[in-house]
Amino acid sequence: MTDARSRLRHGRLSLAVSFFIQGAVFALLVTRIPAIQTRYGISDGLLPVFLAAVPVLAGIGSTATGRLVAGVRPGVVLRWVQPVVGLALLGAGSGRELWQVAVALGVFGLAVGGLDASMNMLGVSLQHAYGRSIMLGFHAAYSLGGIVGATLAWLGAHEGIPLVAIYAPVVAVAVPAALVASGWYADRNPGDEQFVGGSGSGAADRGMRFLLPLCLVMAFAYIGDSTVSNWSAKYLQEVLHGSDQVSTVPYNAYMATTLLGRAVGDLGVRRFGPVRVVRAGTLLAVCGFGVVAVAPGAWAGIAGFTVLGLGLSVIVPQTFAAAGRNAEERLGARASDAAVARLNIFNYVGFLVGSPLVGALGELWSYRWAMVVPMILVLATFRYAPSFGLSGARYGGGHERPSTADVGRGGNGL
Repeated sequence: MTDARSRLRHGRLSLAVSFFIQGAVFALLVTRIPAIQTRYGISDGLLPVFLAAVPVLAGIGSTATGRLVAGVRPGVVLRWVQPVVGLALLGAGSGRELWQVAVALGVFGLAVGGLDASMNMLGVSLQHAYGRSIMLGFHAAYSLGGIVGATLAWLGAHEGIPLVAIYAPVVAVAVPAALVASGWYADRNPGDEQFVGGSGSGAADRGMRFLLPLCLVMAFAYIGDSTVSNWSAKYLQEVLHGSDQVSTVPYNAYMATTLLGRAVGDLGVRRFGPVRVVRAGTLLAVCGFGVVAVAPGAWAGIAGFTVLGLGLSVIVPQTFAAAGRNAEERLGARASDAAVARLNIFNYVGFLVGSPLVGALGELWSYRWAMVVPMILVLATFRYAPSFGLSGARYGGGHERPSTADVGRGGNGL
């Protein structure tokens, strides 16, 4: 029992390392898009095509992973796709020809879909084994990695350091670290029951209909997130008349409160349950968007984005957790992996829709009113909050240790 618990702890730490690395790598890509555009001479008209291709390919990668894990453990998928993501980042920063960046971003998109899906599959199964909420902690590691990656990107831009000189050392550290960490992943036993019909059958498709509310919540949350990442600086500068320096503050504040919310969120889930935590997060996010929409000046807008980060921080991790838990209860242990892969696609749907939606509304209407649209979409999470509920007290307070049955479920302590 002690040895099994030790393997669980190692599995939890190794997965947190993978989340951290991915947060840093993704931030290093998205925050240096202008530099990549300049390096390859990508026109303003062509750039949206490149940017849209990444989430589309990621959705394909996530779908493929959902089918692949019917016969291969998620940890095996994660072990090999995470280095590919890192190498694709390096490729995007070191080429010269347009076809080279197209290939690099294409590989990045496909691999990141598999990475996001397999990471969250492992997180959900680990939470099941622990018998208490730990999913927010993994996403906190991702947020911390994002802050580190964004900081490195800012230093590179500020000092005029070439992309390859930033990316190469990060990849040289991140890829070996990911491979070493993968040796302690805690996977399900490949003998765990499959749900009837398999991951691609009509029976499974009908059985997965319970996922629809969670898929909508995931898409709405990422529409909110992409609104902040793509439009907060422009909004502060052009609508709230903030300075160029102040316009960089809202996204940094958003990232900081996202990290804070995820760092303490598991404690809230254990004490109050996921439904109350999701509703509280939704209320904070709606208030944040509301403050942003009516803010009289830059610092009021920054306060709104700060509250927004705290609210949205808990929704996505809890959506993954609810999807995996509900699938397992209804369809069997391995159905959890297929549910997470399907849900993960709506991460990219929200990312793909959010920025163009707000931009179009801002140009046709006004950017203040454009902020109301993601606010209303996020507000819909209140309606779907019961989908986050528990059939028992499994992830509430009082379950501070994994049960003997759960620890013995799989090959590495699951």
